[in-house]
Amino acid sequence: MRRVPVRPDLAELSGYHSPQVDVEVRLNTNESPYGPPEAWLAELRDEMGRIDFNRYPDRDALELREALAQYHGVPARQVFCANGSNEVLQCLLLAYGGHGRSVALFEPTYALHRHIASLTATTVASGWRAGDYALDMDVVARVLDDARPVITFLCSPNNPTGRAEPPDVVRAVLGRAPGLVVVDEAYGQFAPASALDLLSGGGPDAPRLAVVRTFSKTWSMAACRLGYLVADAEVVEACASVALPYHLDALTQAAGRLALRHADAMEARVALINEERGRIAAALGELPVETWPSDANFILFRPTTRRAGALWEDLLGASVLVRDCSTWAGLAECLRVTVGTPAENDRFLAALRASVAR
Repeated sequence: MRRVPVRPDLAELSGYHSPQVDVEVRLNTNESPYGPPEAWLAELRDEMGRIDFNRYPDRDALELREALAQYHGVPARQVFCANGSNEVLQCLLLAYGGHGRSVALFEPTYALHRHIASLTATTVASGWRAGDYALDMDVVARVLDDARPVITFLCSPNNPTGRAEPPDVVRAVLGRAPGLVVVDEAYGQFAPASALDLLSGGGPDAPRLAVVRTFSKTWSMAACRLGYLVADAEVVEACASVALPYHLDALTQAAGRLALRHADAMEARVALINEERGRIAAALGELPVETWPSDANFILFRPTTRRAGALWEDLLGASVLVRDCSTWAGLAECLRVTVGTPAENDRFLAALRASVAR
């Protein structure tokens, strides 16, 4: 039987995934340790009874987009919703990328930016961040001037390193980039500032700024797979033109719309997580590990007295799972821990102390 080969440029690619292990404390995928409010769940159950499951969902997700538009203070025509923020990124690359076009990104950063660009046959031009993982603006200028990318990706806070880009940095990149600047704010609500403020502030460059967010993290809805884009109406229209029909089911649309009624509860969860992030960072500062500032719900760290792989195994033996980033480019010997509940964080710190003491 003759096999049909895949595209030659995809032959070496592998799917993005985070290995899962059965453990008591899972701190490797940056999910919220807290579930959504019980009131939201009750409202969603009621909403399920009103869904005509034999009918297709609203193709334009209009009610959800209107609710998000009201939440962010923009017109609904500036909001695009999709099956997770990764589908938003895919739609952006389908609309603006492709053969003969390039995107720019700055490593180490979120792997899906490069991965989806490759899937859409878009050339990737990349530069390296500085030693502290901040953007090196000289490198940014060189990459943008040389590649003339149609999209420049900024991940803020940056995954997996944790630092958010200050507004003046985003503004500087936007002023230099020739095409769209896409700020991926999957962890944006944990940070002190957002590129959404630059978008709502207007200005001549605002039409080239797009901000991507997700309900998976701060809204505690990773199981729902809901993400969205806030951008100029022309960018929204371009994304809608390449999205598959009925790509966002009725239940997910309802879940997102109802979640926005509970913004206060979301903000309270974020405050708890940020407080715990500070506690973990302080504890790590007393141990033989190197850490970097984080504006997200995770912390990147590097053990200085043990190999990362051995430490990861010790944590796993204590039924605590963190992300092993030690083989990723630019992240030699690094591990990443998601902020969990206070009890989960205590388990992590106790296991870490025992491991570094060996």
